[in-house]
Amino acid sequence: MKYCTWFVAFTFVGLVVTSSFALATNPSQPNIVLIMADDQGWGETGYHGHPQLKTPVLDEMASQGLRIDRFYAAHVNCSPTRTSILTGRHPIRSGVFGPNWSTRPEEITIGHLLGQAGYRTGHFGKWHVGAVKAASPTNPAKMGFEEYLSHDNFFELDPVLSRNGADPVKFAGESSEIVVREASQFIRGCASSNKPFLTLVWFGSPHSPYSASEEDLAQYAHVENVATRNRFAEISAMDRAIGALRKTLRELKIADNTLVWYCSDNGLGHDPKQSFNGPWRDKKGSIYEGGVRVPGIIEWPAVIKQPRITQTPCVTSDILPTLLDLVELNSSLPKRPLDGISLKKLIVEGVDDERPSPIGFWKYVSDGDNKNERWMPSELTKGTTPTVNNPAIDFLNFKHPIARTEFPGDATWNDNRYKLVVRGKGGKRSAELYDLLADQSESNNIATKHPELVLKMQEQLTVWQRSVEKSLTGADY
Repeated sequence: MKYCTWFVAFTFVGLVVTSSFALATNPSQPNIVLIMADDQGWGETGYHGHPQLKTPVLDEMASQGLRIDRFYAAHVNCSPTRTSILTGRHPIRSGVFGPNWSTRPEEITIGHLLGQAGYRTGHFGKWHVGAVKAASPTNPAKMGFEEYLSHDNFFELDPVLSRNGADPVKFAGESSEIVVREASQFIRGCASSNKPFLTLVWFGSPHSPYSASEEDLAQYAHVENVATRNRFAEISAMDRAIGALRKTLRELKIADNTLVWYCSDNGLGHDPKQSFNGPWRDKKGSIYEGGVRVPGIIEWPAVIKQPRITQTPCVTSDILPTLLDLVELNSSLPKRPLDGISLKKLIVEGVDDERPSPIGFWKYVSDGDNKNERWMPSELTKGTTPTVNNPAIDFLNFKHPIARTEFPGDATWNDNRYKLVVRGKGGKRSAELYDLLADQSESNNIATKHPELVLKMQEQLTVWQRSVEKSLTGADY
């Protein structure tokens, strides 16, 4: 079948393999840890001024590393953003329209590329871009991760997780601690064998419904709303777990040359009245800033020796091209459209240049696609790790043989200063324009004052959407 043929072919791609010893000891070849929260808003950290939340570890990272205050999730929801991290591409290119949609097995991931270059690769926690069972063509192993302990979606206390595709097992305890404990064990094994590593630590917190330990709840006894109290406690538990992971890196004496990149998968996933998310408009699911702007921190002591704050717009799609650039593997960049750019100059040299091209966001209207043939048969895409409200997710992805020439659904085109918002369907689509530097809350639509700029940005957005549509048909494979 198509996905099997591609995977076999890819294993024979002729990448230059550097010796593992050289990668482990050369500062230009760092160990890499990608940490991601689930539904944490931009403002849900102490360092961004949350009046109640306690996040001392994240605050310390932000005060010592590179704090990216205009960091974006590539989509308004979780599965698509996770795909963007893995591929460096907008998720619609591979048919990931929203939560519980699968990526396609033909996609080339950062796990594939760094694994081929001598890195050990592991995934721990929430996967959510396909089923994690052994038969799934989009489980972590098939997508480039040699070791994994993962869940199809989110999880709470006492999570049920699958190790390397085996039948799920319940793990007793606080979920963030469990994920970090398992990731740390993997990292210790890599260090003992002098192997560089790419480790994804993708938490299930603070996704609803919330459940926290009594110990973590105690510090938020003053918070009246029960759900909010549990949410804050989950975030603090996650923060503590990140601290334990950083402690492991220090104990192994590899912290200096380990790049730790932290973010969330979408904007605030909670009632804004019950939490704090800065000045941003709206929340998870929205194309306005509150739906896509998320916390972003990079810690790499050997390179980022002085704390910095940047306002350069960055997005989760930048992670793959950035990492390949940092480890000098640009020749292995997939020969297909990428939406991310390398942030090497920003990270290594501290150059705060303007972003060379805008960031596109698109809430794709997939009406009609579910009438098409499935990309993968349903017996392979159904999950095995239950959530509180879904015993078995059937991950969707449909063939899309003809590229559309009209582009319904909300979309935005974020430049360094201006943001174009296009909403609606057909002839009823409206255009909005906001100056993000002067109007953080996106409350003043200035489209009528700048018609030429609106037209220019609309044309750029249309060109990008045509490219995404072409990819969606499978043309890149």
